[in-house]
Amino acid sequence: MSQTKLKDVADALPTFWKSGIVAQAGNSNIKVLKMDGQSYPAETHDYAEALIVLDGKMFLTVEGEPVEVPAGEMYLMHAGVAHAVAPGSHGTLMIIDPAVV
Repeated sequence: MSQTKLKDVADALPTFWKSGIVAQAGNSNIKVLKMDGQSYPAETHDYAEALIVLDGKMFLTVEGEPVEVPAGEMYLMHAGVAHAVAPGSHGTLMIIDPAVV
């Protein structure tokens, strides 16, 4: 068993919006990234992913609808759903997604 300071890991990443894998649990990657207030383009995956805001706030556009995810909350993005990060998103984001896709 090990303990990890997720914010420290995210803060050490060299680039915003580029995740780093912190660990794997079962068949899932546990990743963190830094959000810098800039938007991130729309994407769709063939797998579900959990988006967990550790600090700050994330603004999403999910299938054309605005969604706000504050610190301490999670948004479960279902497979095949188009989503984008809207401007103003900032802080630390944890993502849990499949290790093999």
